Amino acid sequence: MTTIPATEPDNPLILGQTVHTGIEKSLEEAIREYCFSFPIITDEHINEIIKFETVIPLARAAIPPGGKFEVEIKDDDFHGFIDYLVPARTEQRLNGENQEIPDVFDLYDFKYSNNVSGYKQSGQLHEYKYFFERNNPGKKIRNMFFVFIPKVTIRQKKTETLLEFRERLKEALSGVEVKIVQIGFNPERVIEFLFGIKAVNEETEFPQEKSYLCRYCEFQEYCEKGNDYMIKLPENKRRNIEAVEKRVLWIYGVPFCGKTTFANNFPDPLMLNTDGNIKFVDAPYIRIKDEVRVEGRQTKRTLAWDVFKDTISELEKKENTFRTIVVDLLEDLYEHCRLYMYQQMGITHESDDSFRAWDKVRGEFLNTLKRLMNLDYENIILISHEDTSKDITRKGGDKITAIKPNLQEKVANKVAGMVDVVARIVADGETRTFSFKSNEVIFGGGRLRVNAKDIPLDVKALFAVYDEANKNAASGMAEPAAPAKTGRTGRKRTETPATPADKPQDSPKEEQPTTDTPEPESPQEAPETAAEQQPEKETEQPAPEAATPADGAMNPPEAPAEGEEKPRRKRKARD
Repeated sequence: MTTIPATEPDNPLILGQTVHTGIEKSLEEAIREYCFSFPIITDEHINEIIKFETVIPLARAAIPPGGKFEVEIKDDDFHGFIDYLVPARTEQRLNGENQEIPDVFDLYDFKYSNNVSGYKQSGQLHEYKYFFERNNPGKKIRNMFFVFIPKVTIRQKKTETLLEFRERLKEALSGVEVKIVQIGFNPERVIEFLFGIKAVNEETEFPQEKSYLCRYCEFQEYCEKGNDYMIKLPENKRRNIEAVEKRVLWIYGVPFCGKTTFANNFPDPLMLNTDGNIKFVDAPYIRIKDEVRVEGRQTKRTLAWDVFKDTISELEKKENTFRTIVVDLLEDLYEHCRLYMYQQMGITHESDDSFRAWDKVRGEFLNTLKRLMNLDYENIILISHEDTSKDITRKGGDKITAIKPNLQEKVANKVAGMVDVVARIVADGETRTFSFKSNEVIFGGGRLRVNAKDIPLDVKALFAVYDEANKNAASGMAEPAAPAKTGRTGRKRTETPATPADKPQDSPKEEQPTTDTPEPESPQEAPETAAEQQPEKETEQPAPEAATPADGAMNPPEAPAEGEEKPRRKRKARD
């Protein structure tokens, strides 16, 4: 099993590899390798490159020349690589130079980190020294060093532009220094390493143990969130769509019409609540709001959008018994997403970065909502308030009030495409109904093929609608195709030009009064005109008695006229 490479600009594995390449080869090669590690380069990647341009030359100047990079150590018990192994030299000079000591080396290991104290406790260099000397009899490692390349981690402020941030970044980089820390050899560290390997080989169970090291593991997303992107093709077999396996719906209505109470009646619900109106429902809930906690003198805030995404991550594990997930309210989630993206982009409104901010906010919201829709639960319900603040102007100029969910139109259209049905709860006194109507005024509709447009506000009634829709889909509900038109239907259309009175033909019944009007010249002139355009073809057609019943039924006024004018067309053809 392999993982998809991470694309974060500050990915520790990619940064570390880039620094190693820069020290071993060149700055240009390191930047090229860094850029080729990502599918696309953004401003954040350029910020990291600015850091490399300062710290890599400092690291190259800090180590002694004449050494060998990536020295491999390999035997049946150990496999590793020494970053840099340089021949040791005498402290005293001879002929003005420090003399090289045969078969004695100094070991250097590069760390792109500021965690000096943490790495000093590592057993890495102790193991390198022990196994190198074991595999190379007669050769010794005299000194061991960690080379700490400084990492600048400042972030762009909300009040500064990208150019201002980069100037501040360069100023911070101007004061950094490479630290070389010597490590004394301790054989106990090697013994601890060997005992640890022995314990791993003898272990039969491997329970998950979270630690700070998980941040550097390429399988973190798989272990913590269960994200498995490997695709397995389904069996080539038709599915049974008659059984309802999942319901996804978006309901909206005016306040106090019973939206939350209706959702509370679904089986085993979990409410993801944004407005705090959960006093009169008994379903378990999670408040989607900013979380503020005080740690010592620091006040830390977790944004509501982070809380929502963490909740989805937990629900994806399916380590619960819930059957219904309810989002109440959807428009509040969109506002939380906007505030989250404002902080990420360092803006106060989408218009501050109009070229991309709108798309980034909308993309973040819809992509996260898709994760919610893909959850493996029986029912997923989105709740919104009703918005009647927008008017629609008809062609005649009169205005009517639009009824739709209280969500931005582009986002609402995308959300509507993710659900089975968009329904409005209508309150008429004490009567509550569930309406599927959709027209130029009311936002609604869906994929359910049912006859009912209004049902009682009851969960069982809604389930019955789903059952009916699935049965209709399974049976096909296909109406027989209209029989193909035969005979002279196609030529009739070309023979009889449409007049302005004939264009709005809504039904056959409305045509009869029109044909009864005393206008005898009109039906006779049309065939004559057609005959003048194609005289030779008309002579080849059969006599009027051979006309099919379909033609006579579709064009009743033309039959007598055609019979009257037939001799005239034949005489013209002979001429």
